[in-house]
Amino acid sequence: MKQDMILILDLGSEENPKIAREIRAMGVYTEIHPHDISAETLSALPGVKGIILNGGPNRVVDGVSIDAGDAVYQSGLPVLCADHKGEPAFPADDAARADVLHRFVFDTCKAEANWNMENFIADQVELVRRQVGDRKVLLALSGGVDSSVVAALLIRAIGKQLTCVHVNHGLLRKGEPEQVVEVFRDQMDANLIYVDATDRFLDKLAGVDEPEQKRKIIGTEFIRVFEEEARKLEGIDFLAQGTIYPDIIESGTKTVKAVKSHHNVGGLPEDLGFELVEPLKMLFKDEVRACGKALGLPDNMVYRQPFPGPGLGVRCLGAITRDRLEAVRESDAILREEFADAGLEGKVWQYFTVVPDFKSVGVHDGLRTFDWPVILRAVNTVDAMTATVEDVPFALLQKITARITSEVKGVNRVLYDLTPKPSGTIEWE
Repeated sequence: MKQDMILILDLGSEENPKIAREIRAMGVYTEIHPHDISAETLSALPGVKGIILNGGPNRVVDGVSIDAGDAVYQSGLPVLCADHKGEPAFPADDAARADVLHRFVFDTCKAEANWNMENFIADQVELVRRQVGDRKVLLALSGGVDSSVVAALLIRAIGKQLTCVHVNHGLLRKGEPEQVVEVFRDQMDANLIYVDATDRFLDKLAGVDEPEQKRKIIGTEFIRVFEEEARKLEGIDFLAQGTIYPDIIESGTKTVKAVKSHHNVGGLPEDLGFELVEPLKMLFKDEVRACGKALGLPDNMVYRQPFPGPGLGVRCLGAITRDRLEAVRESDAILREEFADAGLEGKVWQYFTVVPDFKSVGVHDGLRTFDWPVILRAVNTVDAMTATVEDVPFALLQKITARITSEVKGVNRVLYDLTPKPSGTIEWE
């Protein structure tokens, strides 16, 4: 079904994702594009009913205040110029801003509220079938929310043309590889190939302490593994990925500085031998979950703890060592177990542990120790673009601390991260 669209052009605002989500919440589809969109690109976008020019603190590039081109002003489409003259066009008050957006979208642009998951799924099934035809697709199936929803969507679209590959890169949480195999191979009857590449990944990462380089290595090795599996399978032309909209936005545009690179955005090798299939790339995280529900996935899969593509590699800070990686894995398992026992599972959006690459003096059984600290992180968010810190009961923090310092080898301190996003990010790397 053709869906109406409101186009948001990025003129340096940090509010673009929030505005896009507000319009989608009204039932109207939105996309964020660069300010210098060409006439060809604009005319190729389906269903555009209006354009928002949204400026902000990054509007001045190389000393020049950027603006949209003639393609926009000559398009004949309604245009809302936000911060066009250096002053915010949207009221700071959420209700007042929602009213401005509502009037522009429905009264000025005459858009219809036809954006919903059923229509999205139908559109993506059609697009995937058109893209893939009768050929085969390889999917990186981590078992996380994004890849699980991609798997369900592709199974609906192309069935047995999909082959799922689960790579154990040694950076997964405790018991996770076994769980993924049991759920997808045994319960969902997926075409699943299990690859244990632990040594391969950790050898490549040895001595690498720069976060971006770690992400690039992990992303590149992922693709190498898939290329090897594809050669064994014959006839694989496509690689499916669980790229979602925050991945693309956070990786930066011309007027939005990159927060961090994502392993599936810009981290791919140049000689990639597959064409990409990315059916979720325009969805925010909460929309991905809604899509999973609409596809009939069980709640324990749809609301599963978010987990970054590079896995524990971005939680074992600095150069990854096997012993410190094991400290991350074991402390994470304790945190998850205690949160579940305390009734916080499913109530807190994401919680995990981080082990940095430095040590401090401590005491154990009356003897001096020189061991790592474990940092606890627990945050709540709707779309992963901003996040607040969970107010964990102090007694629970004490219990978790006692368990980690007594049960996890090489650890003598536990800290709790109180930083929201911004100024921090959800992950530490």
